Amino acid sequence: MKNPEKKPYLWGMIAGFGAISLSVVFFFLIYRLQGVGAAVDTLIDILMPFIYGGVIAYLLRPVCNWYSGLLSRAFKGRHRKWSEALAVTLSMITGMLVVYALIIMIAPQLYYSIVTLWETIPAKVEQLVKWATETFGENEVLLRYFNTGYTQIYTTLENWAAETLAPYITNIVSGVGMSVWKVLLFVKDLLIGLIVAVYLLGSRKRFGRQCVILIRSIFKPKWADMVLNEVSIVDRMFGGFIEGKLVDSAIIGVLCYIGCSIFKFPNALLVSAIVGVTNVIPFFGPFLGAIPSILLILIESPIKALWFALFVLALQQLDGNVIGPKILGQHTGVSSFWVLFSILLFGGLWGLVGMIIAVPLFAVIYDILKKLVLRGLRRNGCTELMDEYKTEYPDSQTETK
Repeated sequence: MKNPEKKPYLWGMIAGFGAISLSVVFFFLIYRLQGVGAAVDTLIDILMPFIYGGVIAYLLRPVCNWYSGLLSRAFKGRHRKWSEALAVTLSMITGMLVVYALIIMIAPQLYYSIVTLWETIPAKVEQLVKWATETFGENEVLLRYFNTGYTQIYTTLENWAAETLAPYITNIVSGVGMSVWKVLLFVKDLLIGLIVAVYLLGSRKRFGRQCVILIRSIFKPKWADMVLNEVSIVDRMFGGFIEGKLVDSAIIGVLCYIGCSIFKFPNALLVSAIVGVTNVIPFFGPFLGAIPSILLILIESPIKALWFALFVLALQQLDGNVIGPKILGQHTGVSSFWVLFSILLFGGLWGLVGMIIAVPLFAVIYDILKKLVLRGLRRNGCTELMDEYKTEYPDSQTETK
């Protein structure tokens, strides 16, 4: 601009126009929030095969990299180009075999345990009441509580079966056509997702290079380095945490099944599946898995339920202090308070998926805020405050390193 005196006015006009435009956009989003949400849901439904494919490819990426490194050393010369295609094929086959093995091992026994449990619940409840009567027969207060509780449970089950279960089954039967259609759509999206996963795994290095080129073409070198660094942190947090947590939960499920078989706990496979699956959720997972498992064993034997509670407590201590840290490697740098906060927050927003990704997602947000705080302290010449904080609270070193 030739006239420097008019430059502040020009920037003021641009800032004012930008503020008004953002206000209009914000008002439109709020006013049309339902329509925007519906549009987002429609877009997600359309892109669901790509979402499935992205998740599958992300989970199988370490396996594919391992196969690729192994095969690249085995294939030499002109045959080396086949190593990448073979690595993708083997990684997809490995993933399918793992899923198939889990279904074959767990599904039949799980179905049998559920059916048997459902058929024997009335008799087991009566045995529980009889045991309580023989054990606490002289205590009228406890006996009255057991009798009242048994009556309430029986009445509640009858009312639930008549008022909830029967209409629900009727709705299922009447809407079986729609349910079959939804299942077919899910299968279709999943099959396309597998194809997308193959493309993503085969072109993962090319896509990664393209993303780097795109980021460096948009941002200046300083900001590009910051963006790429944050992307690296996101990948390390999410990839390492989720993959490690899956392996950790599988080990805990197997150990739980071995322990239940040794101590003759009833419904061993069903209980171990519950404990292993819920262990994926940090912090709350052990409690979410232990409570229904204890109730299942309580119906069979109250004494065994008590021993199982102690066994799960010891197993979770082993997981939290030995197995988990060994598999997950370095900690996320988030304190227990923020772990609890992140699980409640993202679990409330996105349900089970939010609870699973809460810790790595919050660790990324925490890392970004930490860097902004450190940058602000350096800009204002107050870096000694952070040194004083580390000196006063040594336990915070892992959160601020």
